[in-house]
Amino acid sequence: MKIILTNDDGIEAPGIKALYSALQEFSTPIVVAPETQQSGVGHQITLDSTIRVNEIEEGRFSVSGTPADCTRVALNHIAPDACWVFSGINSGANLGTDVYVSGTVAAVREATFHGCCGMAISQYIAKDHEIDWDITRHQVVQLIKTLIEHDLDPGYFWNVNLPHPFGYETKLETKFCDLDKNPHTFSFDRKGDELAYISNFHERPRQQGLDVDVCFSGKVSISRIAI
Repeated sequence: MKIILTNDDGIEAPGIKALYSALQEFSTPIVVAPETQQSGVGHQITLDSTIRVNEIEEGRFSVSGTPADCTRVALNHIAPDACWVFSGINSGANLGTDVYVSGTVAAVREATFHGCCGMAISQYIAKDHEIDWDITRHQVVQLIKTLIEHDLDPGYFWNVNLPHPFGYETKLETKFCDLDKNPHTFSFDRKGDELAYISNFHERPRQQGLDVDVCFSGKVSISRIAI
C-alpha cells in the first residue's frame, strides 16, 4: 500500500512527524508537504508562479506551495500509483465549517478528486493545554487501522478530529458523525484601518451529536465527507 503524507503546518511540524511514525505500522509514507506554514489557505492552488519541489532526502519532498499543490504534485509527479493520501496531524481541530478553510482537509479533498482515498487528521487542543505528540501518535495507530479497513465509497473522504489527549492509558471512544454547520461567532478588533479577528474557539456554537460537540466532549469525531 503506497501512502502519501502531507499537511498544512509545514514539513517540519511535529504533527506530520507523529503521523509519519504512526503510518510506519502500515507502510513507509512518501512525504510531500509545504515548505512553510499554510494553515487556513483552503483549496488554494499556485497559478501565478512555478512550484519548487525539493527532495530533502529519499521519500521526503518539500513543496513551495499549498497543501492542494502538494497532493497534485505527489499524484502527478512523484507517486501516481499511491492509493491513500493522509494529511496532518494538524495542530488544532478542523471541525464543522473549518473544513472549508482548512488546508489540511483540502489536501485529502484534492486526493479524492483524483480517485485516491483520503484521511485528514487533526488534534484538538484543550484550553490552556499543550499537545503531547507522542501520546497522539500512540492513540492514532488503531484509529487509522480501523478506518483503512472501513468501506469508503468513491467521492468521499474521512475527516478525523482527536480530543485532547491526557494520557497513554486514556481509552478513546469514537463516533461517526456529521459536520456541525453552525458558523463561528466572531468580531473584529479595529486599530485604525486594520482589523484583527476576535473569536473564542472553545466556546463556539455546537449541536448535540455533531462533530464539534463530539470532539469537545472527549470523543474522536469521524466524519465521512463528500467532495
